[in-house]
Amino acid sequence: MILEVLNHTYQYEAEKLLRVFFPNEKIHVVFEKTENPEGAVLTTEITDTHALAVFHDGKTAQKSEALLSGSDDKELLLATQMYKVLTTVTGYTPKWGLLTGIRPSKLLIALQEEMGKENAARYFTERFFVSPEKTALAESVAARENAIIATSKPNSCSLYVSIPFCPKRCSYCSFVSHAISSPSVKKLIPDYVALLSQEIAETGKMAKELGLNLESVYFGGGTPTTLNAEELGALLSAVDKAFDLTTVREYTVEAGRPDTITQEKLDTLYQGGVTRISINPQTLNDEVLAGIGRKHTAQQTFNDRVLENIGRKHTAAMTEEAFHMARDAGFRNINMDLIAGLPGDTTDSFAASVDKAIIFTPENITVHTLSLKRSSNMGTSGTHFDRLQGRAADEMLHYAYKALTKQAYFPYYMYRQARTLGNLENTGYTKDGFECLYNIFMMEECHTVFAVGAGAVTKLKAPHGKEIERIFNYKYPYEYISGFSELQKRKAAIMEFYKKYGI
Repeated sequence: MILEVLNHTYQYEAEKLLRVFFPNEKIHVVFEKTENPEGAVLTTEITDTHALAVFHDGKTAQKSEALLSGSDDKELLLATQMYKVLTTVTGYTPKWGLLTGIRPSKLLIALQEEMGKENAARYFTERFFVSPEKTALAESVAARENAIIATSKPNSCSLYVSIPFCPKRCSYCSFVSHAISSPSVKKLIPDYVALLSQEIAETGKMAKELGLNLESVYFGGGTPTTLNAEELGALLSAVDKAFDLTTVREYTVEAGRPDTITQEKLDTLYQGGVTRISINPQTLNDEVLAGIGRKHTAQQTFNDRVLENIGRKHTAAMTEEAFHMARDAGFRNINMDLIAGLPGDTTDSFAASVDKAIIFTPENITVHTLSLKRSSNMGTSGTHFDRLQGRAADEMLHYAYKALTKQAYFPYYMYRQARTLGNLENTGYTKDGFECLYNIFMMEECHTVFAVGAGAVTKLKAPHGKEIERIFNYKYPYEYISGFSELQKRKAAIMEFYKKYGI
């Protein structure tokens, strides 16, 4: 498919909106009229008098245009014309309208500050074509986000610790993670833990010199519980020695995959000061885990079939066992992740997973929508999404919203990813008072987040302003280990950043 970008600079925005309607098409962007094109063409143009969108596929052509005035937002007008044409051509009306950004609730909060809550909601539905259902979701999230954002202070900070290792890479995963089933990866872990502990110590020293108070800690990955209990204990000890933890309001470790969780590890986490963990089944349906509808050999075990489908080697029963072990260890704040749109899942089977998760009574249930990332195994294997799958995923999310809110789980944070089924969202639901603070602090860029480990990105936030500066760590564990000395030099930028503000 060809996207013609004529007389405007909104190429990126136009391409993202076009991809909502044609998620599997390879889009070629050109900056002049195409003569004798093969296949479909979407022409986008802005002149002094109009914003124009024309779709032509050799058989049909749809045209939309609007006159411009001096006060009109040209980007919004162009997006509006594209949206009108593309909904007509495809017969598909995305629930988030023409919005393609990662954080709809952040946009809504800004509009509420500018024009009030009622007018902001109306603007969402009338100008951005967001459905009433998604507008209400954004309003609910914005209200809870605002309450948490208000608790962040100019001298607040958070810490993210990256553990980029997993038993095996999930088929839908695009995060920096290495499977320890590979001997070459497994042998990196001792050096990685030692250097990560050193980076934690150096980061804590800088935070102390800057007079920053640590509000939240988050161990993510990968799967942190891929490490053994001794390695986890060493990292928890490093954090304890480097930072004053008396100001910490939340300490999260993504225990993640049930097949990595043991009682010894859970006891180590709890005794090390961790207050919140995640146990993430993604689905509680064994048939989905095992890849129902796929062809398997007679020699394959059930676990082999599970692994083949989504890259996970556990069952729903193992999730239940891990959850009860975590309760026995003392954890009273547990999150569980589910994914809408996994291969082989249906609205009914997904609803069954939601219902089972509710029975466990975790404090948080996070509902993700499957995203087809280019670097994931699904992305590289030629997997495609279609609009029917998007509609099915929307039905799943609708069920989750109804079922969870009925049981007093409230949506409190939300974000979206590129190449997601139906251009839909990921939403965190919580029991009252159990919101994950780190998720909000990180997503809404409330304060500085120090990030340590491979693939980690430190976000420095101006104490009394909106300026953000990022420091990128090396992406892969072997790079992190070999380039650690250079990384230490990069981190000197932390002190330089704060010097600009007299700190």
